[in-house]
Amino acid sequence: MSGPTQCLGPRGMRRGAALTLVFAGVLTAGAATGVLPRDAHTPAALATRSVASTVKGEDVTAAAARAIADGKSGKEAAEEVVSRSGDRWGAVYDERQYAEFEQALDGTYTGVGISARRTKDGRVEVARVQPGSPAARAGIEPGDLLRSVDGHRVDRRPVAEVVALLRGDGAEAAEGSTVALGVEGAGGARTETLRRARLATEAVTIRRIGAGRPGPEAVLIEVDSFTKGSGTKVRDAVRTAPADAGVLLDLRGNSGGLVTEAVTAASAFLDGGLVATYDVHGEQRALYAQPGGDTSRPLVVLVDGGTMSAAELLTGALQDRGRAVTVGSRTFGKGSIQMPSRLPGGGVAELTVGHYRTPAGRGVDGRGITPDLAVGSRAEQRAETVLSGLGGGS
Repeated sequence: MSGPTQCLGPRGMRRGAALTLVFAGVLTAGAATGVLPRDAHTPAALATRSVASTVKGEDVTAAAARAIADGKSGKEAAEEVVSRSGDRWGAVYDERQYAEFEQALDGTYTGVGISARRTKDGRVEVARVQPGSPAARAGIEPGDLLRSVDGHRVDRRPVAEVVALLRGDGAEAAEGSTVALGVEGAGGARTETLRRARLATEAVTIRRIGAGRPGPEAVLIEVDSFTKGSGTKVRDAVRTAPADAGVLLDLRGNSGGLVTEAVTAASAFLDGGLVATYDVHGEQRALYAQPGGDTSRPLVVLVDGGTMSAAELLTGALQDRGRAVTVGSRTFGKGSIQMPSRLPGGGVAELTVGHYRTPAGRGVDGRGITPDLAVGSRAEQRAETVLSGLGGGS
């Protein structure tokens, strides 16, 4: 995929997850307010926060500085320190990588609009094409096979490598740069030259379910990630849903995002109260929902092993407070908090500074959340049945 959620493979998963629970701006503004300042990730803000870094953060910064003085790579030296530290979610990014993650959290990315997956026989298939994207305009469709990217054969390559080729590197990855794709579809093999564009992610999808069945319809709200504005979209979808419609909130595969957006989403279903507690360098703090949410509408939450971070925070809050029935499989278990420190020579180190807990005090990191109803296959159908039993249609 050329979008912002290509956390594929162990290294890619760790890097992606390290930025999925972004407390950086929240911590400086007051977590209970749910406000994320626009300058939360500017170099000045990063430099200010780096003063309060832990010893480990200072070690990373010092290692990068020594390496640069010796004519070596500061980023590689910082990565070595983080790797030795045992910080499971610690990661180091160069300036371009960190800028890409910032774009992703803002709900935008630079690419061609293709999501890719591997077929059983090892080929790379187009899983989804974003409407209005360069790929869509070129006539590329889901199910087409990707044979090459800029002349590089991609058959049997890891999808993460295919993603890297699609995105490009350095100036190649800029908006307006071109990428040549060898594609094979129903009409045969062809080459399409696409121009990368700034695209908006589709983090929230809303649709009616249960049409044509007895009883009221239900509303399915799928949240792929908590990018900027996604929490408001969830809240608006709940407010505008028919009065007798239940809600199926699908958080499967949601790798997290901005915690403020997860709290806003929680506020759609809660009338104020605690969403989570967390600690930063041992100091205890709390996150609270805004008052006025819909506390009576039937609600079922779908989760799986790809439900991570801020999505687990939301799931835990709704489960602990008896607001929803959770259905699916155990979530990923990413409940730690990272803060960024600016490195000399550019780049950013993300280091773990604390953990969050559900309203009942459950730790999530390394444990995940066990759903009320464990379901393997046909999870969505089972969830709809549960919702119907709660009086929510479908």
